Parts: sequence; structure tokens; C-alpha cells
Amino acid sequence: MPKTAPERLAAALLALEGLVLLVVTGWEIVALASGDSDDTGTSIALIVLTAVGAAAVLAFAVATARGASWGRSGGIVTQLLMLAVALGAVTGPAPAPGVALMVAVPAILGLIVLFAAARRAGLRRRDEQSRDGDPGTL
Repeated sequence: MPKTAPERLAAALLALEGLVLLVVTGWEIVALASGDSDDTGTSIALIVLTAVGAAAVLAFAVATARGASWGRSGGIVTQLLMLAVALGAVTGPAPAPGVALMVAVPAILGLIVLFAAARRAGLRRRDEQSRDGDPGTL
């Protein structure tokens, strides 16, 4: 289990983002079933990719909650991808600043808590190594 508030907050934020992606997956399924799609094949591919993305983000949340560095790393990449989506939402052919803001704010918050969690984990590891007499490198 995470030992610090930033680690717990980072895991919770990633879990929330993963759940939002699951909701988006459901929304895409409803849109496909209601005939609100021009290309069925593309819609199915988008549904599968969104579901895979949701599973990955939820896996990052679990790994972060367990203190695994790969979860924090994956979470950071997720936040950077969210910022890219927000930038696209504001600069695309039909700018949507509200959508960009709704995506960018959690991404920025996520980056802050993930960097704080990584820092705390590094400090904790360094303390454990010095306590055990292991001069290991970080």
C-alpha cells in the first residue's frame, strides 16, 4: 500500500481517470448500437482501443497504489497524452476550450501528484537503503 498522501492521491486520480475511460467506452458502445456511426469498423476499433486504454490506466492506478514505479511512469505518460488531447481540442478545426479545460486540469493535477509520489518513493527508498547499510544507487 502507498505510504504517503501523494502516492494515495496519484493512485486515486489514475483510478478515476480509468473509470472515466470506461464510461467513454460505454458511451461509444451506445452510439454504435443506436446507429450514430458512419463506419462500424472504425467505431469498433475505437471502442476496443478505448477499453484497452481504460484497462492500462486502471493497471497504472493499482501499480501506483502498490508503490510500483512502472505505475507512476505509465501514469505520467497518460497525463502527457491527456495534455496533447487538450491541446488538440483547443487548436483543432472546431476549437472547444471547455473540453480542453476539462481534460487539461486533471492532467496537470495528475502530473503534480505523480511527480510528488515519485519523489517521495525515491526518498523512502533512499532512507531504507541507508538504514539497511546498502549504499545502492538511485
